[in-house]
Amino acid sequence: MVHKVINTPHAPQAIGTYSQAIKVDRTVYLSGQIPLAPSTMTLVNGDMASQIRQVFDNLRAVAQAAGGDLTDVVKLNVFLTDLTHFTLVNEIMADYFQPPYPARAAVGVAALPKGAAVEMDAILVLPA
Repeated sequence: MVHKVINTPHAPQAIGTYSQAIKVDRTVYLSGQIPLAPSTMTLVNGDMASQIRQVFDNLRAVAQAAGGDLTDVVKLNVFLTDLTHFTLVNEIMADYFQPPYPARAAVGVAALPKGAAVEMDAILVLPA
């Protein structure tokens, strides 16, 4: 089984011992993304909606680097430090995804890297 590392300058660079994504056959495992601006590697300024959009933009950039897009996502995991933002995630997610929506989990967590309020990771399957 060949593991291909996926890397793009259009998403934040890994800040630890991991890859932005790993592709195995047609399946791509996207590492968690927080609302870092790729150009500055700092958390985006703005409200929670801006942060959620940045996370989706980061995920999309990695998916595109792997040869796919968010339409290929089959599983999405959302981590929030405040679950009251769950409704906002749903609203913004509708701007990035169309039915059939991916399977998803949303989990409340105590803390995230760099003090972020949201993190998401995903699994996508590329078309044959």
